[in-house]
Amino acid sequence: MELYLYLALFSPLVGSLFAGLFGASPRTKIAGVVPSLLLLLSFVSSTVLLIYILSGGEKVHVEMMTWMATGDLYIPFGFVVDQVSVTMMMVVTLVSTVVHFYSIGYMDHDKGFNRFFSYLSAFVFSMMILIMSDNFAGLFIGWEGVGLCSWLLIGFWYHKESATWAANEAFIMNRIADLGMLIGIFLVYWNTGSLQYDHVFATVGALDKEVLTWMGIFLFIGAMGKSAQFPLHTWLADAMEGPTPVSALIHAATMVTAGVYLVVRANPLYDLIPNVGLFIASLGAFVALFAASMALVNRDMKRIIAYSTLSQLGYMFVAAGLGAYWVALFHLMAHAFFKALLFLGAGNVMHAMHNELDPFKMGGLRKVMKGTFIMMTLASVALAGIYPFAGFFSKDLILEVGFVEHHYIIYTVLLFTAGLTAFYSFRLVALIFHGEERYKLFGIHPHEAYKFMLVAMSPLLLLAIIAGSFKMTYFEMVTAVLPATEYHVHSTIAYWIMTIGTQLFVILAIAFAYKKYANNKVKVPDGTSKMENRLCYKILSNQYYIPYIYEEYLVKPYRELSTVFWKQVDMKVVDATVDGIAGIIYAGGEKTRVMQSGNLSTMLKWMVAGTIGLLSFAVVFGLAVRYSGEIKTILSGLGV
Repeated sequence: MELYLYLALFSPLVGSLFAGLFGASPRTKIAGVVPSLLLLLSFVSSTVLLIYILSGGEKVHVEMMTWMATGDLYIPFGFVVDQVSVTMMMVVTLVSTVVHFYSIGYMDHDKGFNRFFSYLSAFVFSMMILIMSDNFAGLFIGWEGVGLCSWLLIGFWYHKESATWAANEAFIMNRIADLGMLIGIFLVYWNTGSLQYDHVFATVGALDKEVLTWMGIFLFIGAMGKSAQFPLHTWLADAMEGPTPVSALIHAATMVTAGVYLVVRANPLYDLIPNVGLFIASLGAFVALFAASMALVNRDMKRIIAYSTLSQLGYMFVAAGLGAYWVALFHLMAHAFFKALLFLGAGNVMHAMHNELDPFKMGGLRKVMKGTFIMMTLASVALAGIYPFAGFFSKDLILEVGFVEHHYIIYTVLLFTAGLTAFYSFRLVALIFHGEERYKLFGIHPHEAYKFMLVAMSPLLLLAIIAGSFKMTYFEMVTAVLPATEYHVHSTIAYWIMTIGTQLFVILAIAFAYKKYANNKVKVPDGTSKMENRLCYKILSNQYYIPYIYEEYLVKPYRELSTVFWKQVDMKVVDATVDGIAGIIYAGGEKTRVMQSGNLSTMLKWMVAGTIGLLSFAVVFGLAVRYSGEIKTILSGLGV
């Protein structure tokens, strides 16, 4: 099984290096095909490992070599495949393989085609390092790797100022959070003497609760950055500046899921600090509603789906915070399939609409994009949580967790958010695919995506429909590592009332969205309607003015302070000191350069002067040594 572990882990790296060889060359299909095939190999290897684990095999644990060994610190390059990591491996490799093959068509005419696949495969490799490492240090390497690759991919079209700005925002905001995570890792080592998961989690039970609390808080700060939890959330929507396949990968299988994975992996720690867990769950519930509300009025197709991701991450953190780690991981898995499908479908629409993102400028696209219409509609059904799609089994289970654990406020917030999710999801579908063909007003002639792109998306569609049926198999497998708590409403009648009530609420939200937006009366908003001028609409469309607050009260004061330090300290003190030293040395050189004039007479004079100086020094030094005793006596007599 070790061979399959190495194949699953290193195939994306080989693909990245291969595509990198063509980085400066003109676009060549082989730079996309080979990395995609290597991702497929990684997926097949992960599947073999999953079958091995399902059949009762023990976890696969390898140590390639020693990384650090000094004093009591020992960190190997170690990797583990257990029930948790193999679940993540399957999600990451499956979604990444689909995205890679899809990208061959999506990036077909882009000049950076070769470079794109090098970055994309490196992104996947970093995520595999993160989820397969057997220690916190290895996890942190992958953690920083996905941060770097996200910066490269979000800012892939670096000639656009908005893309470079968004890439820098994501990178800087995650570095802020990663400082917290690094402190958490230091606390883990300081108090347990190791960074190996097995040793750390076997030791934490003996530690003081206050120490554990600080460990959990700082590790979660890192998770807040990667998974874009409030207040470190603004980068996620802005990251839509990157190519759409990047958005699919970030939101479904790599970067934003890393924070949830960290909390799930560190479950023995968080089990001991339920207060921190409750905070995580409460923040998750808030973010779920907070993000969903912003999606209600947004007019950017990709940002609406991005806010949906942010909202669903809130659901995952609710489950993880309440100790239902297997439920959080289950929703992560199910969500990956329909969210990747939504983003790739959005990519098809963007290509058809010549990169137009405003759904109000679309309408009636189902006539020319039947395949994309079916896929995005079914993905939205799964996102809304309609039975028997995957979202029903995973998202409703989180609602049950909140109810069973008697956190009724969290349950109510999530239930209301489920209705909002259904509304904004089908608002988007209605605006894009139904009603009159508004795109004709803008001279756009849409077309369906390449057939092989639709074929590449089909596994995601299938899994978005049937993934929920694997619930019990998944539960039996993953609870060998995670707590095996089952969540059921005790009364059968109450369960059916809750389930049917939730379904009716969601269906009514969908019906309302269709009634409002799937007709020929929809007009392109121009800022003059009553709705657009309402205070609530302005607050939501401006993201609660949080980006404005950050800009005015954090970024600008920091920029002004930096300017003061630059002009008054850096230039007038640091630079002046360095320049002064350089000036003195330069002036000395100017004065003494006459010694090297090349004039024989002048050089003889300097030679004689130097000889006299050396002889004088030798005489003085010799006399000082010869009469050192007498000199000491004289000096002591003088009281020196």
